Amino acid sequence: MAASEMWDPDKEVYVYKREGVNRTTSEQIDYVEEIIDTYGFYFVEDPIREGDFHGFAELTRKVKGRCLICGDDIFVTNKEILQEGINKKAADSIIIKPNQIGTLTDTYQTVELARNNKYVPVVSHRSGETTDETIAHLAVAWGCPIIKTGATGGERIAKLNELIRIEEEITDPSMGRIEKYR
Repeated sequence: MAASEMWDPDKEVYVYKREGVNRTTSEQIDYVEEIIDTYGFYFVEDPIREGDFHGFAELTRKVKGRCLICGDDIFVTNKEILQEGINKKAADSIIIKPNQIGTLTDTYQTVELARNNKYVPVVSHRSGETTDETIAHLAVAWGCPIIKTGATGGERIAKLNELIRIEEEITDPSMGRIEKYR
């Protein structure tokens, strides 16, 4: 949702310009829950502004087991920030961008922290991606059950095709199952 982009810090509301509606954090939480229930969403990314661990925690509590509440801007693939979110029960999924935090070791440590705390790691592309297939390999190697590649385009299709090639070689059917995070 990129809720941080809708947040007006002066008025402390989420501004929905097209609808001409402003929502408080509590109203935003209720609105997102309504959308999840109405449309059966499985995954919602950044539905609350970055830095609002309490808002993320409240929404996660309300939709637990029905939808993954995924943090990107709030965690930025940073294990220290993720640990704060874990402590506050903010979200239950995290976007993992391998070139966001520093080294692959740093990124892997964030994945392990997520996994050890039942947060679903979602390996993701960055805007301006190339046809490089590395994130497909990282997602499989790290046992991440979800990969986000975005709308179809050559750079996105390359990653999906690589996942298909990898899947043809995998012999462990339990690899990457999301049930282990529940």
